[in-house]
Amino acid sequence: MTHRIAFQRCARAAACCAVLASLPAFAQQPMLEWATPATPTNKPQTPEQAKEGQLKGRALPPPEILQPTLDPELPAYTPRKEKLSGHFKGAASDVMVVLANKWIDAFHKYHPDVAFTIDPPYAGSLGAVELVKGDLDFVFVSRELKPDDVTGFQAKYGYGPLSVPVSGGSYRHFGALDAVAFMVNKANPIDGLTFEQLDRLFSKTHHRGGNEIRTWGDLGLGGEWADKPVHLYGIKPWNGFEEFIRQRVLSTPGHRGEWRDDIHFEKLVFPVAKDVAQDPYALGYTGVAYLDAPVKVIALQADGSKRFEPATYEAVARATYPLSRLTYFNTNKAPGKAMDPALEEFLKFVLSREGQQVVLDQAAYLPLREKQATQARALLR
Repeated sequence: MTHRIAFQRCARAAACCAVLASLPAFAQQPMLEWATPATPTNKPQTPEQAKEGQLKGRALPPPEILQPTLDPELPAYTPRKEKLSGHFKGAASDVMVVLANKWIDAFHKYHPDVAFTIDPPYAGSLGAVELVKGDLDFVFVSRELKPDDVTGFQAKYGYGPLSVPVSGGSYRHFGALDAVAFMVNKANPIDGLTFEQLDRLFSKTHHRGGNEIRTWGDLGLGGEWADKPVHLYGIKPWNGFEEFIRQRVLSTPGHRGEWRDDIHFEKLVFPVAKDVAQDPYALGYTGVAYLDAPVKVIALQADGSKRFEPATYEAVARATYPLSRLTYFNTNKAPGKAMDPALEEFLKFVLSREGQQVVLDQAAYLPLREKQATQARALLR
C-alpha cells in the first residue's frame, strides 16, 4: 500500500498540478512520500479458534516493535484511605480478557478485599446482553456497544449504560480493534478528505451539512477526474467497523447517520482493500490490519481540527488520528446516582498513570492520552 502523509509533490504532471491548484493552500506544499508493502492477508477465525477464544481468550499477535511512551500528564494513582470491599462479576471480549485480568491483579494490590471475576465464555456481544439482563456488574468490550444493546438497556432501565473508555485500540493487530483507514485507488491524485465530505459521500442523512457528493470533481479534482463517479465501498451493517464509522463520521449528537443505499457493501471486512485496488474510482474504508492490497491511504480532517492527520502508527498512538479506536468498560449507573465506590475506584486506577502502564506493558493496545483519560474520568460523576 502507498502511504502519503499529506499531499502531492510539486513534480507531478501538469494535469495533477491543476488538481492541486483547486485544493487548499496547505495541500499544495511539497510533502514526503513513501511506500510500504501491503500487510499479509488475514482470514476469519475458524469455529475451533472462536471456541478456543471464548474459553481462554483470543491469542493476540506479537506487539509492535516500537512502543509509545505514557503521556506524562497522566495523573498518578492515589488510593482511597478507606477500606473497600465487595465482589463484582463481569465479562469481557475474547481480545480483552488478558488485559482486564492484568488490571484486576494490579488493583488487588491496593485493595485486596475487592474481588472481580471474569468467567468464560469471553465474547463482547454476549457480555453486553448479560449486562442488559442485569446478571453482570460490568463488561469489558473492545468496541462500541451495539445499538440493540443500548436500546434494550434503555427499554429496561429508562437510561443508557455507562460506557467508559479504558484504553486505546491497537494500530494494526488483526482482530484487536485496529484503527480504521479510508483509502482510494493508488492512481487517484486525492490525498485527504474531511469528515464533512465523507458524510456527504457515504450518508443519506447529511447531519454535518452540505449536499450529496457524487463525482471526484465535487471533491475538487479536475481534468480527467472531474466527471468520474465516486464508487463507494463499505461493510454491511451490523459490523463493528461499520458502526464505528457511522458513529464517528455520519452521526452528530442526537442524530444517528444512515448509509446511502448505493454503497457496495461487503459482508465482512476482508475483501474491501482488494475491491478498492481494482476500481480506479473507488473510495472505501477498512481496518489497518486489512490493508492487504496496493491502495492509497488518505489523510483525514475531523471537525474542529486544522490538520489533516495520516493513519500512521505515531498519529494513532498519540490519538491525533481521528479514527483511532477505544476499548470500553460498561456498567449500569443511573444518572445522578453514585457508582459503587469500589467500581469507581477501580476505574480511577485504570485511568491513572499506573493503570495505563498496565496497557503499555501488555503491548497489545495503546494507552490513553491524558485528554482522553480526563474525558473518561468525567463520566464517573
